[in-house]
Amino acid sequence: MTEFQRIILHLDMDSFFASVEIREDPGLSGRPVVVGADPREGRGRGVVSTASYEARRFGIHSGMPISRAFIVCPHAVFIRPHFDKYTQTSARIMEIISECTDRWEQVSIDEAYLDMTHLETYEEAGAVAEELRHTIRERERLTCSVGIAPTKLVAKIASDFKKPDGLTIVRPLEVRDFLSPLPVGKIPGIGRVTGTELENLGIQTIGQLAEYDIQTLLARFGRWAVHMQKLAMGLDGGEVRSRERFGSVSRETTFQEDTADLSLLATTLDLMAKDLIENLVHERLVFRTVTVKVRYEDFDTHTRSRTLDTYSRDPGTLLRIAGSLLRDLSSEKKVRLIGLRLSSLHEIDAMQKRLDDFS
Repeated sequence: MTEFQRIILHLDMDSFFASVEIREDPGLSGRPVVVGADPREGRGRGVVSTASYEARRFGIHSGMPISRAFIVCPHAVFIRPHFDKYTQTSARIMEIISECTDRWEQVSIDEAYLDMTHLETYEEAGAVAEELRHTIRERERLTCSVGIAPTKLVAKIASDFKKPDGLTIVRPLEVRDFLSPLPVGKIPGIGRVTGTELENLGIQTIGQLAEYDIQTLLARFGRWAVHMQKLAMGLDGGEVRSRERFGSVSRETTFQEDTADLSLLATTLDLMAKDLIENLVHERLVFRTVTVKVRYEDFDTHTRSRTLDTYSRDPGTLLRIAGSLLRDLSSEKKVRLIGLRLSSLHEIDAMQKRLDDFS
């Protein structure tokens, strides 16, 4: 099967964290809501996790420094993240998705791909998408945007095309015309630096990138140029692959002031570890790999990881390993941010099924 014979659906929840908060407190509806660090009246550290669409009208977006978000919209409602609510809501949404097809892939807490090729027509896929969006709205009181296309790449771009609460269908013969006028930054992997280099070549749209001389691109970008141009043509052979609900779970904390207090660092790491263990217990997950991240006062960032021989979700094991990794990262420099990530995750139910196969 060629990639253009597939029917791929990409579902992306609309301003997920902020929408969950608004659902829990209807009084926030229609107001600019920013989920992230405490802005401390413009003196806060950390970044925006998610902003409602009302907040986005002020230019606020994910990853923006929280202090900047406060400056551009001081009357916004600033909320610290409640990850337990988000993960529980996400799990229920993924259950709804699993009712539609056996071939689906969760790629983050608020988005997933579904392979709808078995439906054979885009009209049928569109009908399923509308039913899926309706079910999520009815059960969770949340909206999502959906893109349907022959490839994962085009489906993802399409899901962002009519946000929020939109549905965009791009059929095989429409791919080039759909992509052509869009800015090159819409292609995943083309960030600010690459985008600037492409602009210096006179390339601003996906269509211009698709038609540009490949030899010139190779001279500037190397082998990445070939892949980049294929994406601009809508070519993406990636298949929807079922996998564990989460590739990883993580927590990060940005300190209000850079610190060299080892006791504070250890206590903060312990709190994040306990929070992550609670998350794993709720989701019936176990981990094998532990990673600690430290960002120093000069923004230099280092990580250390350790992979266990067997899966675990034992709090004592996690605390011991995390503490050891933190000691490996010790430095004379003060610390701005500390993070903890658990990866190589598996569901306990799935593991039990594999064991039962041999009983």
